Amino acid sequence: MQDDTIKLLRECNAGIKMGVSSLDEVMEHVHDEKLGNLLAKSKETHTKLGNMTHEYLNEFHDEGKEPAMMAKMMSWVKTNVKLGGDDSDSTVADLITDGCNMGIKSLHKYLNQYSAADEKIKKLAREVAKAEETLVVDLRPYL
Repeated sequence: MQDDTIKLLRECNAGIKMGVSSLDEVMEHVHDEKLGNLLAKSKETHTKLGNMTHEYLNEFHDEGKEPAMMAKMMSWVKTNVKLGGDDSDSTVADLITDGCNMGIKSLHKYLNQYSAADEKIKKLAREVAKAEETLVVDLRPYL
């Protein structure tokens, strides 16, 4: 149980770091104030959830996990290539929506894979997925 709990926490932690990094990358390309506020609010939500994962990881004396270097590089390249060709709010919304969808898919995969994890950690993972799902819906008007 503890092994699944730590592994699920690590994946949540890495995913949240990836999400916050992606939000940071696109913020300077946002033109619409409402979209900027939406993304800033999402970053704040993700930061709070990330802080929760850190607290739980500290309880287990674990340092967490960084996002995979290849995933970070591919995300950076995709973001910069797309925004280099089309610096629009629609492109920003599209990029973040894609990232959220990957995050949601991964979180549910890990929830299934680490089914013996502590219930409070599974609840946290579901909260992260819910935050991603909410952001996807909120971004639809900008697509």
